[in-house]
Amino acid sequence: MANLKEIRNRISSVSSTMQITSAMKMVSAAKLKKAQDAITAMRPYADKLTELLQSLSATLDADSGSKFSTQREVNNVLIVPITSNRGLCGAFNSNIIKQTQHLIDSVYADKNVSVVAIGKKSNDAFTKQNKVIANKSDVFEDLTFDNVAAIAELLMDKFISGEFDKIEIVYNKFKNAATQIVMTEQFLPIVPVEGDTNSNADYIFEPSKEQIVEELIPKSLKTQLYKGVRDSFASEHGARMTAMHKATDNATELRDQLKLTYNKARQAAITNEILEIVGGAEALNA
Repeated sequence: MANLKEIRNRISSVSSTMQITSAMKMVSAAKLKKAQDAITAMRPYADKLTELLQSLSATLDADSGSKFSTQREVNNVLIVPITSNRGLCGAFNSNIIKQTQHLIDSVYADKNVSVVAIGKKSNDAFTKQNKVIANKSDVFEDLTFDNVAAIAELLMDKFISGEFDKIEIVYNKFKNAATQIVMTEQFLPIVPVEGDTNSNADYIFEPSKEQIVEELIPKSLKTQLYKGVRDSFASEHGARMTAMHKATDNATELRDQLKLTYNKARQAAITNEILEIVGGAEALNA
């Protein structure tokens, strides 16, 4: 009977876990809808802003380049990994941490690499290596453009001052609830435009192309970082919803197996008791 009690306890434990994972799945599903709508709505704006900036930049002379496009010898690199503040979302955080570690160990092995962490998971991972110079995990408590723009301004200041020669961001791009794509994007310096651009259009610029580009670049960089954080936020809830869905299915399967084991053990115990009673009765009759 002790064995039956142990199985009953396990069934109760698995059932409680199943209720928790099911509730977390529903919460993530509700948050995912809002986050998905937000990133879907801003992508066309971000893409068009980048397209406009590249089109204008292509028409400028090489000598009139922006301070944000200055190409320097890369010695000091800043990486911005974007993770979540909480776990239980499958490989969502570990993929970002692995990619960032790959950049540190392989791509920039001979460089001085520092990290600005967005998300507690990335902060915890790279604080142990003394790589983190700033922790911006609190941005998820109030995810607004202004709060992310403040981080972008910090990154721009560090590049302009010459503290870092190259800045890259690593994040999960949202595709759907089950799929997130790990992205590594160069934040600064601005990537030069490749391919042909339509520079023959007769536009009248006011006040000037140079001034327009200078004002567009900071706005574009802030939008780029905000898009990355928004992508990561939507990906987090998609990954957590998928992970909790699988966890609920696994818990349901385990609970059913335990119930079957419990019924078999209970049936065996009852059979043994009947056999003992029949054996005792036969012994008395003899």
